[in-house]
Amino acid sequence: MTDTLVDVASKLRPLGDRLVVRPAGREETTKSGIVLPDTAKEKPQRGTIVAAGEGRRDEDGDRIPMDVKVGDAVLFAKYAGTEFKLEDEDLLILSEKDVLAVVSE
Repeated sequence: MTDTLVDVASKLRPLGDRLVVRPAGREETTKSGIVLPDTAKEKPQRGTIVAAGEGRRDEDGDRIPMDVKVGDAVLFAKYAGTEFKLEDEDLLILSEKDVLAVVSE
């Protein structure tokens, strides 16, 4: 785990099935070299999990373990979660159900 992942994980403890994700950077230019203004940039749909809750509870109160873990690269729904800043870093908090896939690199 990198120092930044440790910093975020030590400051945030997501509850239940929630995750904190560092979104991948947005495209700054098109393939043909045109510089994109902020309003034209696509929202990222890929990121790295920097903190994770313990998992949701079933009807009996038992924990259901998460399918993802800190450090996993994931794809998530385009408009999923809530964006926030922590010490000038853009982060996203979302539910495990918003994760579409784990990317193996």
